[in-house]
Amino acid sequence: MRDSGVISGVSVAHDRASVREIEAASSDDVQTVVERLLACDGVSEAFSLQTCNRAEAYVVTDDATDGRRALDDFAPDVRDGSVRHMDHEETLRHLMRVASGLESLVLGEDQILGQVKAGIEAAREQDAIGPMLEDALMKAVHVGERAREETAINEGAVSLGSAAVRLARAELAAPIGEVDALVVGAGEMGTLATKALASVDVGDLVVANRTVANARHLAREVPGVSTATGLGDLRGRLRDADLVITATSSPEYVVTPEELVDASETMLIDIAQPRDVDPAADDLDGVRVRDIDDLETVTDRTAERREHAAREVETMIDEEFDRLLAAYKRKRADEAISSMYEAAEHVKRREVSTALSKLEAQGDLTDEQRETVESLADALIGQILAAPTKSLRDAAGDDDWTTIQTAMRLFDPGFDDLGASDSADPSEPSGPSIEFSGEPPEDLDREALEGEVPRRVLEQLSDD
Repeated sequence: MRDSGVISGVSVAHDRASVREIEAASSDDVQTVVERLLACDGVSEAFSLQTCNRAEAYVVTDDATDGRRALDDFAPDVRDGSVRHMDHEETLRHLMRVASGLESLVLGEDQILGQVKAGIEAAREQDAIGPMLEDALMKAVHVGERAREETAINEGAVSLGSAAVRLARAELAAPIGEVDALVVGAGEMGTLATKALASVDVGDLVVANRTVANARHLAREVPGVSTATGLGDLRGRLRDADLVITATSSPEYVVTPEELVDASETMLIDIAQPRDVDPAADDLDGVRVRDIDDLETVTDRTAERREHAAREVETMIDEEFDRLLAAYKRKRADEAISSMYEAAEHVKRREVSTALSKLEAQGDLTDEQRETVESLADALIGQILAAPTKSLRDAAGDDDWTTIQTAMRLFDPGFDDLGASDSADPSEPSGPSIEFSGEPPEDLDREALEGEVPRRVLEQLSDD
């Protein structure tokens, strides 16, 4: 993979989209998304991130138009206003904001950093991460870790599980200590919800999971869990629960209206993505269904206490963004410069071979004489390419990617197209001619250009 390109991104997240829209954008797993993106024309790298609050995809292409085209169908069933398309620089900054928790529903929450890392590993397993995304994603992870180590961005931050408990305490009529609770799901989010419920000493606390062994493991890990069970008796468990928090990874509804017909006064808070509870259940008498959208008011209050830390993280992101952008610029310039010198080196080898063949036709050359001819060729290349090298570095610093891309096309080392091969008749002209017009750049060695260096070399050959 090349060290250059343009990153394009697309996001469907809680700040613009509803739970239903995020769910629609997450219809495929990340591996399928990455595989599909890699098959698009012009895409050399791809990455996808899916959490309860967001569904996102990123690609690397040589041209930004190809990137936008590859991402156009990412969320075809979601209204345009909920889909955010990002260019190269927006994408770099957005990834850092996501990893640091600034884009989370729960400001500064820690789970997102682990989810970003998991997404990176999934993309690596498909060989979808190359030099461009590697730098961007590693910088995002670095910023996420710095934000939590150097600021108070996650101090007092609530998880979605604890936010759900806060919402329940605010809406349930009975004191939380008298509430019988059921957690459906024993994964990361289910564990957080279980711990949050145990911390407020709910009445009876039951954990149900498709794999009973995982539910039992969670029950051993969290004091306060009275029962660990499977989903076979879910209808009965729902009937006995006052509060239900669902957090499975099931692609289909786990709780349907049919399973709630025996329930009395029950509050269900669905923090899964895709959703675990059929929204139609909210129409049943005595049943209230809440989802991630309903947690906004709870998390907004906690966010206010961490605004100062968030500003510190914003400053950190600005600094790291500038460093990352500068590194990309250097890489782009270096790739163009490398191509230029590689092409020049190929021409040099051929022309030196021709020159040595002609000199040897007039008599044997010593090793020192051969080295002198090689030194002359190296000196000329260095002098002639000094000014273009500086211009390319300046172009990178000025974001003049047109100049860099033009240089890479001009000096693309497609050696088979350069003219005659190395085995061509040395008596015949070979390769492309390089013509200079106007005055040479001031920093070029005029002595070399005007013949002093070649004259001294020829004198040395003659003396030898």
